[in-house]
This record gives sequence, structure tokens and C-alpha cells, in this order.
Amino acid sequence: MVVGADPAAMLRAGFKPVGADFPVFLHPETHEEYALARTERKTGPGYKGFSFHAAPSVTLEQDLARRDLTINAMARGEDGGLIDPHGGAADLRAGILRHVSEAFAEDPVRILRVARFAARFGFAIAPETDALMRRMVQAGEADHLVPERVWQELARGLMEKAPSRMVMVLRECGALARVLPQLDAWYSASVAPGRMASRLDEAAARGYALPVRYALLVLELDPSQAEALAARVNAPGDCRELAVAAIREIGQLHRPALDAEATLAMLERCDAFRRPERLDRLLEVAHCDAHSHADHRRVPGQALRRALEAARTVDAGALAREHPDDIPGAIRRARLAAIAALQPPSGH
Repeated sequence: MVVGADPAAMLRAGFKPVGADFPVFLHPETHEEYALARTERKTGPGYKGFSFHAAPSVTLEQDLARRDLTINAMARGEDGGLIDPHGGAADLRAGILRHVSEAFAEDPVRILRVARFAARFGFAIAPETDALMRRMVQAGEADHLVPERVWQELARGLMEKAPSRMVMVLRECGALARVLPQLDAWYSASVAPGRMASRLDEAAARGYALPVRYALLVLELDPSQAEALAARVNAPGDCRELAVAAIREIGQLHRPALDAEATLAMLERCDAFRRPERLDRLLEVAHCDAHSHADHRRVPGQALRRALEAARTVDAGALAREHPDDIPGAIRRARLAAIAALQPPSGH
């Protein structure tokens, strides 16, 4: 952070501006970010309704006073000394997320950030901050969150070590009903809400990718609800597609055994022949979901992988030459036979 300068002075010193919204510059040699101390003024609803003021007269303390949480409102001087006007170091040691000032309420993205930090660090939320977040939701501030920012924070939160904590924080302050209403409705009607938390945190423990975690988040919804939620937050295609496939196939994935026809039909529905990684992602979803059930349901992962491998050995080109009038049928029959050959005879 640079105090006592303005944009013109930064440009004269050879710094390169970054974007047009914030007074941030790149060092001409190290390319590190240097931000001018600034103040903010609320000019409209939502997170975009701000104007910024960066001038030589803005002090470090004024800049820190506009930060969201006390743990994010600390600085070190050039001499290494800690500058901590809001008690951030004490809150960091105690594991508490506490807002700096009532200016927190001017930006609804901060609700999502608090939930994400809770998922990352496992910190408690100060009672006064929790109360302020609830008031913000009741005042309609969360209604101004745009899909891109919701998805950005949701995706980051899902990749933290305890993603279920993010969901719980949003639900407790009422924000979940505003940003992910389909999920909040499921929570309200669910007899086993803890199941979602268990499978989400299991996916985090296993280090699974974002599409898998997102699919686990929405696994209890029906496909139309999942599609509506994905559209609401503008979720990327890989997350949308895996979520819908997981919702559709989860029952089959928990069956202890599938006959050859059911196995091939599922592989076809999942587009596993063109995208074999899709089956791996679905099995990861199924393993985490099985972990969340008291009966620890079986997932026939190895059997499904062997079936796909066997079916992919079918020589489609040779079959096309032998059966030019029924190429798809010939390929399917050969795949079915390859899968059936892996399965034990009836009665064994």
C-alpha cells in the first residue's frame, strides 16, 4: 500500500495501472501490486454501488477502517512493525471473524466472504457480525448480488477444507434463501440435513475437484431444480453437467450389481465412451455420498471401470464394414457382449 501519493505520481514513477475501478498499479520491475490508500463512499445498492477516493491526504488508518474484517485490517510498516488499529491480531489468535465497522453492511459480497473464510479457517463468527449479516439480508442487500460474484465466492468456498461450514453460515444468517433458494428449500424440508455436510467435507478431505463438490452440494435436488440453481448462479458447464448426471444416476451407482444391459445403458447416458473421465467423477460423487449414509452403501466402481474398458475394446471400424446397414446396433451388441463376458454366470 502506498500512502501520500496519487495516480499521477504512480504513473510518473513508471508504475502500470491495473484496470479502471481501483487505484492499483504494478511495479515496473518486480510486477508486484501497489495500491494507493483509499476511502470509499456508498452511492447505490449492491457491491458495485461505490465510489473510491485515492489522494495523498488519505491515511493508512482511513484505508484500514474500510476493510471488511479485523483480521484483514492489519498492515506492517517498512520497519516491520505491526499496525493493527482494530484488534485483528487478537481476533486472529482467538479464531474470530469480526467486522471492522458498520461500513461492512454496504457490500453484500462480504456476507459470502465471511462464509468462505469460516469454511477455510474454521473460525467462529462474532455475535455482532452475525447479527449485522442477518440485518443485511433482511434489508434486501443480498438480493443485489449478481450471479458472477455469487459463483465466484461459492466456488472458492466449495474448495476450502470444510465447505459445509460455508453453507451453514449462509443458511443461519438467511442469505442461502436469497442466493441459493432451491438448496435452502431442500434444507427446510430435509429429514437428514447433515448428510450434505458429511459428503461435502468428505470430498474436501479426498481433494476432489470443484465439479464433484458442486454435484454433491445439489445432489438432493431434482434435475429441474438443479438446472434452475445452476442458471441462477451461472455455474460453468462442467459443474452443471456432472450435477445433473449425478442426480440422475446416483441410485444406479449405489446398486451392488448391475446386469450388462443396465451397465451399458448407464455408460451411454453418461457419455463415458467419449468422455471416460465423466465416469470417474461420478464414482467420486457416489463414494462421498455413500460415506454420508449410515449403511455405507457399496459403490461398484471397479466393476463399472472394467465394463467400460471392455466395451471400449470393441472395434467399431470392423463392425461398420461388416454391418454397414446397422452400424450403431452392431456396435452396441458387441459392447453388450463384452460387458456380459465379464460378469459371472447366473447363480454364482
